[in-house]
Amino acid sequence: MITKMKKLTFLVFYKEYEEFLQRLHDMGVIHVQQREQGQITNAALADDVRLLSRCNLAITALEPLLPKESKGAKDFKDAKDFNDLKDLKDSKDLNDLSNLSDPSAVLDAYDALLAEKAATEQRLAVLRKDEAQLLPWGDFDPASVRRLANAGYEMNFFACPTRAYDEEWAQKYNTIIVNHGKQKLYFLTVTAPGHFPDINAEQCHLPNVALSAVQQQIAAEEASLAVFDQRLADFAAANVGALQEARTQLDDHIDFARVRLTGEPVAADKLILLQGWAPAKSIDDIRANLDASGQFYQIDDPTPEDEIPIQLSNNKFARLFEPLTKLYMLPQYNELDLTLFFAPFFMLFFGLCLGDIGYGLLMIVALPIFTKLFKLINPDFSKWLVVLFGASTMLCGLLSGSFFGFSLYSLDIPFVQKMKEFLFVDNSTMFTVSLCIGVVQILFGMVLKAVNLTIQLGFKYALSTIGWFLLLVTIGVAVLTKTPFSNPVVIALLCLAAVGILFFQSPGKNLFLNVGMALWDAYNMATGLLGDVLSYVRLFALGLSGGILANVFNSMAVGMSPKTPVIGFLVTALIFCVGHALNIFMNILGAVVHPMRLTFVEFFKNAGYTGGGEEYHPFGQTAA
Repeated sequence: MITKMKKLTFLVFYKEYEEFLQRLHDMGVIHVQQREQGQITNAALADDVRLLSRCNLAITALEPLLPKESKGAKDFKDAKDFNDLKDLKDSKDLNDLSNLSDPSAVLDAYDALLAEKAATEQRLAVLRKDEAQLLPWGDFDPASVRRLANAGYEMNFFACPTRAYDEEWAQKYNTIIVNHGKQKLYFLTVTAPGHFPDINAEQCHLPNVALSAVQQQIAAEEASLAVFDQRLADFAAANVGALQEARTQLDDHIDFARVRLTGEPVAADKLILLQGWAPAKSIDDIRANLDASGQFYQIDDPTPEDEIPIQLSNNKFARLFEPLTKLYMLPQYNELDLTLFFAPFFMLFFGLCLGDIGYGLLMIVALPIFTKLFKLINPDFSKWLVVLFGASTMLCGLLSGSFFGFSLYSLDIPFVQKMKEFLFVDNSTMFTVSLCIGVVQILFGMVLKAVNLTIQLGFKYALSTIGWFLLLVTIGVAVLTKTPFSNPVVIALLCLAAVGILFFQSPGKNLFLNVGMALWDAYNMATGLLGDVLSYVRLFALGLSGGILANVFNSMAVGMSPKTPVIGFLVTALIFCVGHALNIFMNILGAVVHPMRLTFVEFFKNAGYTGGGEEYHPFGQTAA
């Protein structure tokens, strides 16, 4: 659900503006309605934003280099290059960063370190290219070539395919073969100055340095490059804590500056108008705080024209799925939050897509590993969400009896066979179940759409959606129960549905327009619903493909195992572990992505979800 908000309007005397902003900052519950133009045109703010971006990039690169026990924020007082950074958490003057040493000094040092590493890598690449050119010719002293030139002879280096070499070149140009490779032949010529050999071969222009000297330089550069990782790790240990502290203060300072620029001067610039939003449950505390300061303020209910920030307020179960809602977009203030309504379906979809008892059990047993894997998909995913997905995978795996690709129901155990009688679902039935789940979720979405329209516009605007729901349910029940359509109850329900569809498609407009729009909507509904329902076949397809792959890896593990007992066991275990690890990884990605597609496209569309809400971000609270 969405937290109820109240609109706050402030009129502040310009001389008291900074003090008033500090009061709002300390309260930490008011979302200030900001103006974009102030953020763009203020040069100082733009500089701070760029500095914050540099901090974020450096921290992202350096944090993985920290020891595991130091992954959190390190005490910045131990920083070698940034030890004069002061803690501003208790500072009241957040508009002035003079107490905070310039983090650009650390960032410049980091950039210089990276530039030095890049220059070393570039020099190493050039040296390796020289080495590759010199290797076929061996280690010779370029000075000898110069001495030969001083004596009146010219030496040139050539290479050509082995078959292209002409023995006559030895008589004409005094060729000397240096390296006889499998495909290429390397040779040199010794001629008088001005008599360049007229031969069909590639002339080689060698670096003016000995091969041994190049190799020594390569070794030196490689040794220099080898210590860069340790230098970066030492730099990270010394400075990441300072950069994290600087990032926090910069983020707070930027937020403060943006809010300051948001105020709109009025009354000959003597007063500043500021607007914001706060949860209705916090209004009493805000009122008491503002009354004590003597500040003028006004509290109003939101209007349909307002852009109201969104704060989701769900129970513990639905809160686990909020990252998925935010991944798509937040709802608008005047519509339903669908998080609670799609959460059970999403959990079921994941279980059907993965559908293996062993995989689900492994997710729960190896929870820390799988939590990290899921956080790669979305950093906001919780370990408890992984537990729910694992439990759903185990329960859905009972439908097929798959345990790491083996058929659990093939065991001749009375308890297992009893489970098979109650739970086993074959592939053809699972195909039908997937379609039925799609029908249920789409119809449920239509119910939510009707509720949404009733809340937003009024009950009469929901009558068309109710009509479609009634029509589809009536037809479905009549077909399943084999009730003839000539039945009076069926006819009455169909007529009632037709009234809603034909005459309340767009309430308030003329009759013919309503009918015309209803016919167009009927065409879209007929074509769209079929495609939407068929999309749910992916639940069956993904579960089936995962089971087939698991079976294939099991067969490979057994079939490719040598006869030797110990080696055979090791090979079988290796193929089994690697194969199932690959299968789990691929299927987890599919089990997240495809249910997201079914939720965001089929369900949200049929539920009439609009979205586009701005997240509630109270001034004074640092973003997580």
